[in-house]
Amino acid sequence: MPKIDLTLTEGAIPQDKLAELPGQMAATLLKWEGAPDTDFFRAVSWTHVRELPADAVHTADGVAEHPHFVAEVSVPEGALSDRRRAGLVEEVTKLIADAAGLEDEQALLVWVLVREIDEGSWGAGGQIIRFEQLREAAAAEREKSEAEEKAPVAS
Repeated sequence: MPKIDLTLTEGAIPQDKLAELPGQMAATLLKWEGAPDTDFFRAVSWTHVRELPADAVHTADGVAEHPHFVAEVSVPEGALSDRRRAGLVEEVTKLIADAAGLEDEQALLVWVLVREIDEGSWGAGGQIIRFEQLREAAAAEREKSEAEEKAPVAS
């Protein structure tokens, strides 16, 4: 049940690329979490996009000269090892930079903040969701996908 909040300067990414980016980021997060790419897990992997007017984006010197991009990624505690977190940060940065047409030296305009939600602090559907429940759901989804792949095709 990952969630991404992408905040960026308005107009910093062309609309056609911005329309594709949330799905790409969610799929990337599922990959790095090790979750199966199934309808269920895609449906509970949310990305929210917020564009701020250019005059609402500042540095300590005043209105920012360049666009800013902040991807805040929320995952259940224990969902990402250090290796997976590093891979996620690198890949999300690249997705955003590519969509915005940033040069390599402009990568510092993209921040990825990974927040682990303490066990017992993620609620959905009126109940607390535990990480072990998500692991069990992932295993069930993998088994279901494997069974569907092995099922004979009716002709």
